[in-house]
Amino acid sequence: MSYYNAPVADILFTIQAIAGLDDLTRLPGYADATSETVQAILEEAGKFAGEVLAPLNVVGDREGCRIENGVVRTPTGSKEAYRGFAEAGWNAVAFDPDYGGQGMPWTLTSALQEIWNAADMAFSLCPLLTQGAIEALQFVGTPEQKQTYLPKMISGQWTGTMNLTEPQAGSDLGAIRTRAEPMADGTYRLKGQKIFITYGEHDFTENIVHFVLARLPDAPAGSKGISLFIVPKFLPNPDGSLGARNDLRVVSLEKKLGIHASPTCVMAYGDNEGAVAYRVGEPHRGLEYMFIMMNNARLAVGIQGLAIGERAYQHAVAYARQRVQGTPVDGTKGAPILHHPDVRRNLLTMRALTEGMRALVLYCAGALDRAKRHPDKAARTQNQALTDLLIPIVKAWCTDQGVRVASLGVQVHGGVGFIEETGAAQYFRDSRIAPIYEGTNGIQAMDLLGRKLLRDRGQTMQGLIAEMSRSLGALDHKPALTAALRELEDATAALLQTGARDLPAALAVATPYLGLCGTLIAGWLLARAAAEARNQSGLAADFVAAKQATAAFFITNILPEATSEAARVTQGGASTLAFPLDAF
Repeated sequence: MSYYNAPVADILFTIQAIAGLDDLTRLPGYADATSETVQAILEEAGKFAGEVLAPLNVVGDREGCRIENGVVRTPTGSKEAYRGFAEAGWNAVAFDPDYGGQGMPWTLTSALQEIWNAADMAFSLCPLLTQGAIEALQFVGTPEQKQTYLPKMISGQWTGTMNLTEPQAGSDLGAIRTRAEPMADGTYRLKGQKIFITYGEHDFTENIVHFVLARLPDAPAGSKGISLFIVPKFLPNPDGSLGARNDLRVVSLEKKLGIHASPTCVMAYGDNEGAVAYRVGEPHRGLEYMFIMMNNARLAVGIQGLAIGERAYQHAVAYARQRVQGTPVDGTKGAPILHHPDVRRNLLTMRALTEGMRALVLYCAGALDRAKRHPDKAARTQNQALTDLLIPIVKAWCTDQGVRVASLGVQVHGGVGFIEETGAAQYFRDSRIAPIYEGTNGIQAMDLLGRKLLRDRGQTMQGLIAEMSRSLGALDHKPALTAALRELEDATAALLQTGARDLPAALAVATPYLGLCGTLIAGWLLARAAAEARNQSGLAADFVAAKQATAAFFITNILPEATSEAARVTQGGASTLAFPLDAF
């Protein structure tokens, strides 16, 4: 079974109720993003995803990618699907109209990313990386670089990549060795090897624009000595046509647990005279610039957790509706396993977590749009701080829950879920990379603690806690949410104190703190969504009832996990560090 039905009604409702679509349309440049327009875009995206991308998901998983004469060949149908994706303008939705974009809110692009990734996660990694590269170039590229690359990347005619790590470096980018030598003409010659380069080589487009971290000859040691370079596969001529092939090549493709249709490449630069490279921004600030791409990608990877959860949930529900096994306790003979209470519990857990992820993602995306476009500087600053706080939570919590939901999908299928032909196993395999790439979830927890919580002494988190607290009076489940909010407040205060005097002890419990944040914020947003559904006119009665029931299930079955996470934050650090290293 390879079908996928985009949940357009729930996505649109969440954009309206949680991201605040009406408010976003009042931001400069977003007036065209009306509910009617957004709904029409989502419906068209759902058709393309369901009819074109979703059937390729199994094909790509089984065929994988291969190298032929230095070119990566993608699975059957993928190249044609990408051509249709680009020609329909899907790559351009959020970007600057001056370079061929459509200028729509990033919130809409985030919703579209859910649809693309749910239909075919491996395929969707290609535009995901391109969009991150576009964001970086928009911020720090020269006018000439923007004019050369942005129109073709925004249209999808060219794709982009992110080249960070190397075999000896892993997540420690300060250890990279790739070198860039300056030339008299202002270009550079780059030499080195990069690993884990998603879509570093493929047959989708005529050119691939690599964004590569490397060191200049005078670079200081460590992460402060890294610069960022554009290294195109083919050098563009002044008129925009393609010139000579650059000195770069794909060495090999990684054999992976999942996302087989996404080529993960080992790339070699400068086997001969050196790859022609163009510096982006100022010297030695490459890691700072690359974080523009990485933050974009971290939000997108969080969306992948949501997307794989939605796909696994749909798959499991379809199976539970038709599989007959045993007689339910209600005595209904011949009833499908959907009637069994434990199956219903598993399915409701999948549904509630998926809707909680969707609410968290779009809440973050709404803050990102306000940070970009709000006319008031103070509001932009406040929303940027909120976005920065939420991004590691979105990335880590959503990808952890994506794995959890995909695993429950296998469980609902029972023994046949472990068999590849049923399809449930692929979602589990594909989901497992998301907690690892673009910074492992442990790194996200360290980022939340060190760069966000400790840096501003908890000011942004306290602001979010205050916002949640102010809203509780209008929500159902107020006692449970109030208790969980108090636990977050206490855990935050404890972590601030621990972090100030004993950073290792604080880092030892950063992951449960992030889990506490994700669980509570998602529960709060689902309670908000239930209240909005009840108060909105024009919604179908069954949609409103499902919103109420899903929120109630989350609050009573999933929110209690916040209590155990809070206990780990306040009590778990000492025992973690007390264990002797020699005993491992």
